[in-house]
Amino acid sequence: MIDLPQKIVCVGLNYRDHAQEQGVALPERPLLFAKWPNTLIGDGDEIRIPAITQQVDYEAELGVVIGRRASRVPVDDALDVVGGYVVANDVSARDLQFSDGQWVRGKSLDTFLPVGELVPASEVPDPQALRIRAILNGETLQDSTTANMVFGVAEIVAFVSQAITLAEGDLIVTGTPAGVGAFRDPPVWLQPGDEITIAIDGLGSITNPVVSA
Repeated sequence: MIDLPQKIVCVGLNYRDHAQEQGVALPERPLLFAKWPNTLIGDGDEIRIPAITQQVDYEAELGVVIGRRASRVPVDDALDVVGGYVVANDVSARDLQFSDGQWVRGKSLDTFLPVGELVPASEVPDPQALRIRAILNGETLQDSTTANMVFGVAEIVAFVSQAITLAEGDLIVTGTPAGVGAFRDPPVWLQPGDEITIAIDGLGSITNPVVSA
């Protein structure tokens, strides 16, 4: 697992197919929110569901780890400050997320951000050409490509750095494609006993068991 970052910056509604499944318009700029380092776990660690939520969702995401300090970086130079990439699962308590009116609590419960091992940026020639999947108990529920991002990695890094100085080791998770549990009919929520795998071509995969906290 990666070292604890100073900041975890997340992007919402950043895949065209995910916006389509919700029936909402594409955002005009990246929609940012935060998760806290208490969420971080690694491959094989338990996602622990506390009693305060009954609607826990999975989100397959590409994680971007910043390689050096970055402030007001132009888009054309933004990939130069990326140190590497990780597989990530932006686990979300939807009932808390939607009832709160903002997302931080529902996104930041303990263990709610499994991430994989860092793959150096030099080994990922094009972060916008990666197949990304979520597999729940052996069934593929998300299967898309980072080419479907509304805002690519370079645009996101540049946008964030205009307002927030990024430090070495900071993590940006870049949004999820269609197929999340909340927008299925009927909805699919993570339950104790489940096993959720997130896989991204070229970056490997992470698999986490789900248990009651």
